[in-house]
Amino acid sequence: MNPTTAPPGAPPAPAGQRSVQYDAFHAARARTDLVARLYAAAMGEDYPVEVAASSSCDWPLLGLMTARLKMRPGHLLVDAGCGTGGIGLWLARALALRLEGFDLSPVAIAQAAERRPRFGLPAERAAFRVAELENTGLPDGGAHGIVCVDAFGGAADRTAALRELGRVLAPGGRLVMTRAARHGAAPAWTEQALAAGLTVEHVDERPAEPTLWERLYRLWITHADDLRRELGEDQAQNMLREAHQMLPALPGRRAVVLTLRHPAASPAGPGEADTMTGPGRHPVERTPQ
Repeated sequence: MNPTTAPPGAPPAPAGQRSVQYDAFHAARARTDLVARLYAAAMGEDYPVEVAASSSCDWPLLGLMTARLKMRPGHLLVDAGCGTGGIGLWLARALALRLEGFDLSPVAIAQAAERRPRFGLPAERAAFRVAELENTGLPDGGAHGIVCVDAFGGAADRTAALRELGRVLAPGGRLVMTRAARHGAAPAWTEQALAAGLTVEHVDERPAEPTLWERLYRLWITHADDLRRELGEDQAQNMLREAHQMLPALPGRRAVVLTLRHPAASPAGPGEADTMTGPGRHPVERTPQ
């Protein structure tokens, strides 16, 4: 979920159109701390101020991702749909990892690159690029771990996106991603994972996540005038439209964290992924905003 979420059941907009929408939101948010303050109010003590993500990322999710990834210092982490980079940068610093982040929005990628020094990471430790979930441009089997927080639902082709992430993941590596389904529905996570060459290792429930979104959406509605004044009419309307569309669906929402694993190629041992060659370094994207 994000300020450009499509109506439930509607197909995602074309990549170019989505990029423009995301660019406009990230540019508007950079001019004010209002959105961050509303996220902080909705999450309370669970809000990771330094991460400042436009997502459901809170301290419990950061802790769970850290545990599920099982990564070692020097490993390569890919942050898929990284936005302004806070999640990947936090994990890379905390776990002494290398980081490749990508997102559809050039504005978000430029902001992520600008934030890197605040996390104490040099350019050779953290790089960002403009790319889509279905076409990352990353080499086969180069990532020891991948995180994808609240971004997978925006893929134009989820089957192709999961296969692409599976292609990028090294044998023995893990993809940790947020997903949602309707209560009582039978999700196709296992079948989707197998089609991408992955196996489901863990399904962690997030029972508090729908309530978080409800608090946040109600705050957006309550502060509608502030949103219009500080973000502009277009961005405020996008956020308010999302809030009104999504609030009725939240009681039936089941939120989970999936941990998918790329099976090891051989029983060589736990160090096998260490032999994988990581992606080459790429210039930091600084697309004009």
